[in-house]
Amino acid sequence: MSKHAGLRGLGLRGLPDRRAAGRLAAVATVTARSGGNQSAWQVWSAALQRGTERLLTGRRRRRLLRRERHRRRSPIVEWLDTIGSTVLIVLVINQFLFQAYKIPSQSMRPTLEISDRIFVNKLLYGPELVPGQVKLPGLRSPQRGEVIIFENPSYVPIGPLMAVLKRIVYMVTLSMVDIDRDEQGRTKHDILIKRAVGVGGDRIRLRRGEVQVLLPGADEWLDEPALQAAFGLDYRPRRSPDLIDYDILQAGVAAETRMADGQPLTEAERVDLDRWKRQQATRRTDRLFWEHGRLRTIVEADPTDRNAARQWQLLERGWPVPAGSVFPLGDNRDESNDARFFGPVTLRRVLGKAMFHYWPPARWAGIR
Repeated sequence: MSKHAGLRGLGLRGLPDRRAAGRLAAVATVTARSGGNQSAWQVWSAALQRGTERLLTGRRRRRLLRRERHRRRSPIVEWLDTIGSTVLIVLVINQFLFQAYKIPSQSMRPTLEISDRIFVNKLLYGPELVPGQVKLPGLRSPQRGEVIIFENPSYVPIGPLMAVLKRIVYMVTLSMVDIDRDEQGRTKHDILIKRAVGVGGDRIRLRRGEVQVLLPGADEWLDEPALQAAFGLDYRPRRSPDLIDYDILQAGVAAETRMADGQPLTEAERVDLDRWKRQQATRRTDRLFWEHGRLRTIVEADPTDRNAARQWQLLERGWPVPAGSVFPLGDNRDESNDARFFGPVTLRRVLGKAMFHYWPPARWAGIR
C-alpha cells in the first residue's frame, strides 16, 4: 500500500487538520460498531494511526521549522525588520490619519508659539495618496476660522523625488528633521499653518492693517470682531505695537514716491518725508499699507500705468476668494507671510486641520 493509501481511501487528502482528524475518528467509530472482520479492522486501525500522527504533528513540525529559521536570522536582519515595520506604521498614520507638525515661526502667536508641536488631522480634509502629488477626497471642506496647514504657494520645489523624500523623513522623525535647506542653511518651509479667515465667495480687504470681509450677497463690509461675532469664532488677532503711525506713513510714502519719480516736493512734503524717515529708524512699516500708498501715488500721477492701476485696484477693492478656495491669515498679522502676499489657496493644497498641542506638556490643549 502507498504512503497515503489509507487517507485517499477515506477521502482525507487536502482537508484542514482538525476536520481530517475528526473524520478519521468518526470512521474509526463507525468501523468498530459495524463489527467488520479482524483483518479489515487492523488495516483501518493502522491507517487511522498513521494518518492521525501525520495530521496532528504536521502543523507542529512546520511551527518548529519557522521558529528555527527565525532563530537563525542575523540580529542585524531582525533589527532592520523591526525598524522597517515601525517606519511603515508611522508613515501610514502620518500620511493618512494624523501628522506631527512643528511650528516654525511666530506667525500664529499667541495661538501657536515657535517650536510648539501639534497633531494635524489629515483625514478630515482628505489625505494625500502621494505626498505633494495626489489627494484623496475628505470628509468635509475647511470651515471659516479653522487653523489649517497647506502647501506654501510661494515655495520653490526641489524636485518631485526630493519633495517626497523630504516629506517621508519629516513624518518618520515626527517633525524633528527637515532636510530642505536654503543656501544659508535655513529651513525652507513648503508647508504653512494659518487660520482660514476667508472662504469661497468672500472678498477680503485691508484698512490700515485691519481685515474687513464682504460676505457673499452682502452690501456692508464686516470688520474682524463683527465677523467673529457673526460666526461664533474665538481667536485673537495680534498687531505689532511698534508700527509707524498710519497718517505719518501715508504722507511719507506719497512724498517718497513722487521724489523717486523725479517730481519736485513742496516744503510740506519734505517735512512729511523727514518725519517718516525718523520714525523708520525706531518703528516698523506696514508693508502692504506702504505698497497701497505707493501704487495710489503712481496711478494719480499717471492713470495710463495699467500695471500699477491693476495692483492698486486689487488692494483697494480687496481679494475675491474663488469657490473651492480659502484665504488663510496668520494670527500675528504683522509677522506673517500669508494670503495677503500670495493670494487665496485652493482646497487641493490644504492638507489638514490643526487639532491639539502635544508638546510642551504645559501647553497640552485643543487648538481653536
